Amino acid sequence: MGMILACSPKTQVNQSTSPSDEPQYLLTVGNENVPAEEFLHMLSKNRDFNQTGEKLSPEEFEENLALFIDYKLKVKEAEALGMHESEDFVREFGTFKEDLKKPYLLENSLQEGELRKAYSRMQEVVHAQHILLRFPPNASKEDSIAVLRMAINLKEKAEGGENFGELALEYSQDPSVSTNQGDLGYFTSLQMVYAFEDAVYQLQEGQVSDPVLTSFGYHIIKLIDRKPNPGQVRVSHILVRTDPADPVSEDRARRKITDIYTELQKDDVSWDEVCKAYSEDNATKNSSGNLPWFGVGAFIKEFENAAFSLREEGEISAPVKSPYGYHIIRLEEKKPIASYEEMEESLKSKILRDSRSDLIQSQVIAIQKSKYNFKENTAIINASISSMKQSSGGISNAHQILADKNLMDSTLFTINEKPKKVSDLVSFIEADEVVIKPSQRNQFKAWLDKFIETSLAETEEMDLLANNEDYRLLIKEYRDGILLFNLMNEMVWQKALKDSAGLQEYFTEHQDQYQWKDRVQALIIKINKTSVKSPVQEFLTDKPYNSQLKSELTNYLEKDHSPLEFSIDQGTYEYADHPVLKKAALQKKLQQVTVDNKTYIVLLGEQFPAGPKALNETKGKVIQDYQESLDQNLISLLKENYIIQINEDEKNRIADIVVTQN
Repeated sequence: MGMILACSPKTQVNQSTSPSDEPQYLLTVGNENVPAEEFLHMLSKNRDFNQTGEKLSPEEFEENLALFIDYKLKVKEAEALGMHESEDFVREFGTFKEDLKKPYLLENSLQEGELRKAYSRMQEVVHAQHILLRFPPNASKEDSIAVLRMAINLKEKAEGGENFGELALEYSQDPSVSTNQGDLGYFTSLQMVYAFEDAVYQLQEGQVSDPVLTSFGYHIIKLIDRKPNPGQVRVSHILVRTDPADPVSEDRARRKITDIYTELQKDDVSWDEVCKAYSEDNATKNSSGNLPWFGVGAFIKEFENAAFSLREEGEISAPVKSPYGYHIIRLEEKKPIASYEEMEESLKSKILRDSRSDLIQSQVIAIQKSKYNFKENTAIINASISSMKQSSGGISNAHQILADKNLMDSTLFTINEKPKKVSDLVSFIEADEVVIKPSQRNQFKAWLDKFIETSLAETEEMDLLANNEDYRLLIKEYRDGILLFNLMNEMVWQKALKDSAGLQEYFTEHQDQYQWKDRVQALIIKINKTSVKSPVQEFLTDKPYNSQLKSELTNYLEKDHSPLEFSIDQGTYEYADHPVLKKAALQKKLQQVTVDNKTYIVLLGEQFPAGPKALNETKGKVIQDYQESLDQNLISLLKENYIIQINEDEKNRIADIVVTQN
């Protein structure tokens, strides 16, 4: 069998170096040393070797070592064929690596901290009032200071005993203040912008915050109350709408909801029927008024307060007024706040969409800068920014602009004493492989910030590969796994599917493995209900076996019987191994057979003696066997062409860890 292999020559490995002078390895495959920890990592994926019952027998250990050697041979061959340099491999491995590294990054641990903090805060709901002072359009620095001074003044007034609601009515620029006097009701974590939430959860009841800056302006916040989170409720409701433009509608709606509420007190009245007849919420009236699960802070305050005040399933509230009209609410279910594990993905999704994500990224960069000895060359950075500002050429002409200023070879910053030059930044810009959020004022500065961020991230990844063994082994496993798949796909799996001549040759050479035993044509009807038996027998009496019988009998029976009352199989079977046919009398054409207390009606046709199968009758099995043959031939050839040496000391060390001791 012909096969093209790219293999290293059979040369002896130099054994003169003392083992203590170099890292210990389990194997050498060709010219590559394979660390013992890589083999141990593979063995440990689904086993805890600290548990006696999880350990391997000596035979299992040897089998696993043999498989590991075969695996490393194939990876070595894939590398020799250049598969690790192909565009498809680089793209696929890069995608895997991006996902694999996430749990090991600084960002993940910081994100985990924010998730835990958000979930911890969710154990409580807080009730707060606020006063919002917005900035004027195109606010100057002086404007911002003036707004801050006003906010400080309002805090002092509130702490001095002035009524917070009245202060809110007079000064707050929140559009809803006229109706709520700054009262936000109860809410919990991830329902307000982060800075606002952070300030509220640090207050004591009755305490007023310092001015809190958000994208809306400055807030003065007063904490009214905090209490345990009641979880979620699912309710149904009946709504009678009011029209603010029609003064009469308020009185009409109030009288109508009162009549509905009175009607619901009667024992023989159905909530579903009343809801369908009278509710004016078209989205829910035909589904019993059902609303989805919700928690504190998700609905309008009046509706939410009434819903959470209900205690027993089926309990109905008195009419409740809201901006939409009047509601009667019925409690369907309650449930406590979900576990952290259940909420983790939704928490992560929310955190990544709010300002916490920017906060986390800023913290990551600050930690990276400290950890990897980041040092800016302020003079060169300022000179580069200034040069770009003074030029009208734009970011696309950065190379020419900065070269004209003789800045290209200047160092912008160093990471672990390694310089990043202006020319490196320009190449980064020209590659255009990242998404930039450029500020309107300075696009070049946005590219510089992204270059710093990317350089630090690359340094962290290199640090992980150098110093985190778990990560290094995991990356190695996935890299080698992709190469193994690609080699097997090209040289074994696809070859067996596409090489019709080789498949036919293999089948011919191994014809003795593909033989039929004695067979018989048979129609087999399983009787699931006794009443079906007589119609089956009547239909089949005096009928010879033919290939259309299954269809004809099915159509006949389904006129008067459910398909569940019978099942029919038809074909040519090796009767010695068939659970029903092995009990049948072969000389009898139509007969009843009982197997495991189940009744079968059997009609037999032509019998065939044992003999060879045609390729098309067993092609799937032949392809499978041919693939296995190609695999074994590949391994044999690789073992001939690559020298394999085993370090017995390391092998024994691993065996002491994973093999059961008798």
